[in-house]
Amino acid sequence: MLLMMSAVLSGLLALERIRYINAIFGAGIAQDAYRAAFKLPDLLNYFLIGGAASISLITILNRYRTAGDDEGGDRALSVILTTMLVVLCIGVVVTFVIAPYYVAYFFDGFRHDARARLCVSLTRLLLPGQLFFFIGSVMSSRLQVRKIFIYQAFTPLIYNGGILLGALLLHRRIGVYSLAVGALAGVMVGSALLNSLGAFRNGLRYRFIVDFRDPAFLEWFHLSLPLMLGVSLVMFDSIFINKFASRDLGGVTLITNAKDLFNAPFNIIGPAAGAASLPFFAAIFQRGRNHDFSTSVARSVSRLFAVGMLVTAWMLALSHWLMDIFRGGKFNSYDVAVMRQLFCVFAFTLAVWAVQGIFARAFYAASDMRTPAIASTAVVLLSAPVYWALFHLLGMIGLAIASDICIVAQTVVLAVLLHKKRLVSLHHLEWGELGRASFAAVAAFGATAGVVYFMPPVATHEGDLAMIAIGSVIWAIAALGTLLLTGSKLPTQILRRSRPAATPA
Repeated sequence: MLLMMSAVLSGLLALERIRYINAIFGAGIAQDAYRAAFKLPDLLNYFLIGGAASISLITILNRYRTAGDDEGGDRALSVILTTMLVVLCIGVVVTFVIAPYYVAYFFDGFRHDARARLCVSLTRLLLPGQLFFFIGSVMSSRLQVRKIFIYQAFTPLIYNGGILLGALLLHRRIGVYSLAVGALAGVMVGSALLNSLGAFRNGLRYRFIVDFRDPAFLEWFHLSLPLMLGVSLVMFDSIFINKFASRDLGGVTLITNAKDLFNAPFNIIGPAAGAASLPFFAAIFQRGRNHDFSTSVARSVSRLFAVGMLVTAWMLALSHWLMDIFRGGKFNSYDVAVMRQLFCVFAFTLAVWAVQGIFARAFYAASDMRTPAIASTAVVLLSAPVYWALFHLLGMIGLAIASDICIVAQTVVLAVLLHKKRLVSLHHLEWGELGRASFAAVAAFGATAGVVYFMPPVATHEGDLAMIAIGSVIWAIAALGTLLLTGSKLPTQILRRSRPAATPA
């Protein structure tokens, strides 16, 4: 709940950031280049440190913590952090050099205008941020093992705030570069500095150790190697989408905006729950409580999927007014209309995107990095032709449909593999609750859409907010009423989870 509240606040900042940036730069050369500039730094992180340094490190540190060997855990953290920073520095230099070639291939639509050169410059400016992101991930791992999430909760707030402040203070002087400067400052302060302060405040004893043969480093490398070598649709979905979208001026901005706005509720109910669940799942599994592990994962998936369906109903019913908020400045009504179409297609898989992270973390908690890496790589390879075909058939809408199809495929594959490996039984999913939640989602959508679409049209942002507020009340009443009438336990479970845990006597 702490991380979800953080995600709500950072999400509001992100929405304001999107609105403000759209008004300043519109859907054109500058913002297309800025949006695309994040992809190479993200790939560097993904392939060089597995894209999730904390996932494998939490497994290791949790074992030291369970054994009462905090000193050994701190030494393991020190050698992993320092050694990989050396490797990552080399990676930053290499990617700095190859940035023009990367942009030319993965954003081939940029070749015909000024976007290519601008994207290369912005990419190079953002690359050092991966060093600070890695530091923050490692330090956050130590805090998560100790069930301390307060520092991680502030990380996205500072990051989004940094980008927004960069735009507010610097865009008149340095244009779109102000956004990259703000992002770099946000990751330095919000990820690296804040989590490091938290780790040292909670007793971390760090030592500068570079040792590629250290047992702790080799164990971390062994656990992370499948994540480094394997590819995941979570990463490559945006790569496929942006490659094809770059062929339309403003295409990268519009589809990335739609994806970001779709991610706003997803980032509240998905990654927050996933980040909090990993150390708990790992602790249960390492104690040999296999049945409890299976039921805990299945229960988390069921509740998260149920909430995801309800939120999807809200997003679809109010999509017209939700998107219209971002109209203004250089971002016109046509841009909003295209963005809304993409947003609605993405919205159908909100629940799927949320639970696939839980399924993946179930493997990670069981120290099985290889299976999800191999499975995800196979899904990505089979997905590439789907994106190509649907883009050429349906254009930008086809890309959104391809994204939906492929994430469903990846989620189903992970769920089936967990079942076959007897880690998480599909029989433990709360099928009755899922049925009641799906019925409530349909009822809430119907009630909300049926009321708001017959209300007088509005033409101002204040009117948009009023319609969203009215629609949200109707949605909440309809969803809650349906859940209660069908005997769902979901409202009680959510309320119970939102209360602070009692302190044992």
